[in-house]
Amino acid sequence: MQPAAIAAQLNTPLPENLATVQLESYDRIILTGMGSSDYALIPVERALVARGYPVWRVDAGRLLDMPSLITANTLLWATSQSGMSGEVVALLKKGTRPRTLIGMTNDRQSVLAQEADIMIALESGEEATVSSKSYLNTLIASQRTLAVLLAEDESAIGRALENNLPEIRRLINDTPFASRLAGHLFSDSRPRVAWIGTGAFAANAMTAALITKEASKVSAEGFIGGEFRHGPMETSGKGMLAFLCGKPGDETLERLAAELLANGTDVVTIGEIPYADSALLAVPSGDELCQLLCGFIYIEHLTVAFARKNGFVPGQFLYGQKITVAI
Repeated sequence: MQPAAIAAQLNTPLPENLATVQLESYDRIILTGMGSSDYALIPVERALVARGYPVWRVDAGRLLDMPSLITANTLLWATSQSGMSGEVVALLKKGTRPRTLIGMTNDRQSVLAQEADIMIALESGEEATVSSKSYLNTLIASQRTLAVLLAEDESAIGRALENNLPEIRRLINDTPFASRLAGHLFSDSRPRVAWIGTGAFAANAMTAALITKEASKVSAEGFIGGEFRHGPMETSGKGMLAFLCGKPGDETLERLAAELLANGTDVVTIGEIPYADSALLAVPSGDELCQLLCGFIYIEHLTVAFARKNGFVPGQFLYGQKITVAI
């Protein structure tokens, strides 16, 4: 269903009033959401920082604890796939009203959609379990939105994705690698997974850790760049499967891959070329957004294989529910 969801997103025009937003007229830009809705905005955060804008990416739970970050001259960009996440709803009802609220959601009738000054529809369709289609469409919608805000060619995003749809479809049907890795992971008595990403690819690493736990009940953690060395490195070694996500030649991940391989950790690169002598799950060269989408399809396959090997129905909730409304 993912190619159809991607096409639906690309075929949905962005609101005309989005083009009237002048980023330089705000005293700050705040990006917020929970879980994968928050992580999907990492590439946007990086792009805005690189252009010198005063931007904060703060999850909605933390923002509830620091409501003074939102001022009367703030551009607040809130993402919630359901539009009903407890923290986001509470923030909208209790927090300071920003000058402009961009709401990105999959539900046009949700609280977020109704409160937004500018509503961006994800068009990812219904989600049965883990919000994987919505995560991919959030990546796409956020890049399209960013292009309009920066007065760039938004249509170029659609052209690049359409060129890569055959590869996306191929990867959706390419599953044997996941079963092999899952079998190897569970051959150890203490299986654990680390997802480590740099740059924009940190979005995939953090979301991968979230859905690995959510969908397969496997112990997994996500890290951005060098965070892994500050304590978690001590959990590596035999029984750990570490996935590295980033651009070719990333020195942090090159060194980390070599050290992890040396101490007995199983290391897999999700990227164009492998770090050190690690295994490779290859993504197409070129467009970064396409690499993020293709990389995440590998991640989805892996969480399904992990769940089955762990004796669970992939994506079945045991203690929570699809939409987290409690705070």
